[in-house]
Amino acid sequence: MTTKLQEQPRQQQCLHVEDIAATHEAVMLEVENNHTVAIAVLQDEHDSRVQEMMSAHELEKKELEESFEKLRLSLQDQVDTLTFQSQSLKDKAKRFEEALKKNTEEQLEVALAPYQHLEEDMNSLRQVLEMKNQLIHKQEKRIMELEKLAEKNIILEEKIQVLQQQKEDLKVRIDQNTVVTRQLSEENANLQEHVEKETKEKKRLSRTNEELLWKLQAGEPGSPVKLSPTSPTPIYRCSSGPPTPAKVSTVPR
Repeated sequence: MTTKLQEQPRQQQCLHVEDIAATHEAVMLEVENNHTVAIAVLQDEHDSRVQEMMSAHELEKKELEESFEKLRLSLQDQVDTLTFQSQSLKDKAKRFEEALKKNTEEQLEVALAPYQHLEEDMNSLRQVLEMKNQLIHKQEKRIMELEKLAEKNIILEEKIQVLQQQKEDLKVRIDQNTVVTRQLSEENANLQEHVEKETKEKKRLSRTNEELLWKLQAGEPGSPVKLSPTSPTPIYRCSSGPPTPAKVSTVPR
């Protein structure tokens, strides 16, 4: 009866150690899985955000370049047209001055003939210039809008730099988590090694107990084998099988 009562704490201790080892291993697997999933999710979100911002930035940049080129060509056409009209007026004015130098009325009439509608032409030209000025004003407003867009691009680039910094910070956190995981793995390995050592020691003591019991039984085959009331607490196996006491004593006849 005493042997069974002493055996129960040993068995409970063995079961407790095995439960701790199993629980620790399960916790380690769960921590590693959660860590891997969290890292993958954060990395995917970061890459997606960076890719979207880069795509938007490239698209706006391309649109700005196209708009600027169209504006430049349009203004160049306007400048060429105005230059041609100005040169034409200069040529007419030069011919008019030459005609004025001639004293004959006929020559004067011939010279003034092309300028009979000069006032109408001037009014038309003035209207054209006014329209051109309005168009130039609109183009200037468009240029200001493009400059604002360029400023927004600068802000986007700064945000990209911030995201890069956040990526570096995330990498540091990942490295720290890796260190913690490695430490937990080392602690698990140490615990497993300690459990294995205890198991080997208990098996060795169990074999020693069996050898001592066999020697005692072989030395006094007619003597009953009983546990000594003053003997130390027996040591039992943690493995399956019937327990064996560490020491026994014989009762005198």
